[in-house]
Amino acid sequence: MSETRPVPRRESPWGTPEGEHRQPKAHRCNDRAEDVIQACFEGNPFKTVPGPFKLFWQCMRSKPGEEPTEPFTYLQLDPPKRETVSSLILLILPQPWYSFTSHVMGCIFILF
Repeated sequence: MSETRPVPRRESPWGTPEGEHRQPKAHRCNDRAEDVIQACFEGNPFKTVPGPFKLFWQCMRSKPGEEPTEPFTYLQLDPPKRETVSSLILLILPQPWYSFTSHVMGCIFILF
């Protein structure tokens, strides 16, 4: 989950520092943790918690960008999307690969 949702901040009696300062951001598995907490209040926790907790645990054990993409069980949020990087591989084949390319090298582009 590469997008970052703003974390709500409360007003401090001392105010906020002036100028550029770092804002807190939610952990990448925060929505999965909220799904587990919501599951605790949806009927029998022995039946409702294991599914969301499994996805939360997978999220915590995964590397950034490799979080599970299964939909949330109880939260009304869109399922997380994995950032995919398209790779372009160029294979240069010796001529004549096709009969009509006898004077030009044949090239195959594979996009995945």
